[in-house]
Amino acid sequence: MLTGQVSTRLGADPHKALNRNHVNGYVWRPALKAAGIDAGTDTGMHALWHFYASALLEAGVSIKALSEYLGHHDPAFTLRTYTHLMPTSNDAVRHAIDALWT
Repeated sequence: MLTGQVSTRLGADPHKALNRNHVNGYVWRPALKAAGIDAGTDTGMHALWHFYASALLEAGVSIKALSEYLGHHDPAFTLRTYTHLMPTSNDAVRHAIDALWT
């Protein structure tokens, strides 16, 4: 069972980040292979990491919270890295201010 393998091999602790090298070797690459998907830079863990971050930003998660979820020690680093994924932030600001006056 995959869940058991993950927790056993990776020592999964819900309060600690997983080691991406172990996840790559024991979970991610085997899952790609089983699905018939070639492993590459566009299907790797790094791409998944950015997808995760962009999905959270799109859902309105704050940079501070995202920074904590990603394990970054400095929210400014997270902001510099992912600010290009926030193109609707100007609209969100306008809507927030407009909502105060309606």
